[in-house]
Amino acid sequence: MEIYQQLADATQEVFQSMLAMEIAPQAEIGTPPESFSETVSGMVGMGGLYKGIVAVHAPYPLAKKITSQFLMTDVDEINDDVLDAFGELANMLAGSIKAMLSSSGKDIQLSVPSSVSGEKYTLDINRSQGTHLIVPFETEAGQLLIQLHFEKQNGG
Repeated sequence: MEIYQQLADATQEVFQSMLAMEIAPQAEIGTPPESFSETVSGMVGMGGLYKGIVAVHAPYPLAKKITSQFLMTDVDEINDDVLDAFGELANMLAGSIKAMLSSSGKDIQLSVPSSVSGEKYTLDINRSQGTHLIVPFETEAGQLLIQLHFEKQNGG
């Protein structure tokens, strides 16, 4: 199975099982956004046999909706709960990606999740080598982006 389909399946599984949200993958985006505006991004780094990053990006209204579903309470502002929820979403997706890339999972380590939000910001992810995907997903509350970059390390 190609990595696009694996990423789409893993993302849909996380959103269905953890958030009871239906999402639909769209065509892969060739060029990543240069910056984000009024968006929340959750990220997890990978190291070991593969190095890279998994990131989840959503505009503020969708980020609040996702967090409301995640916490089963109304969230009406971008706060620490939203940032924590997006870090955890990225962590769950990174765990799925780790399982896809390594049968034992012991040769890939995941970083502590982190998240950012803001009126305008950029993320500089080195994409010079390896595999890079950005897949948009449609929800009834808007579009989110899942970003994956990884490359196999020498000796792996």
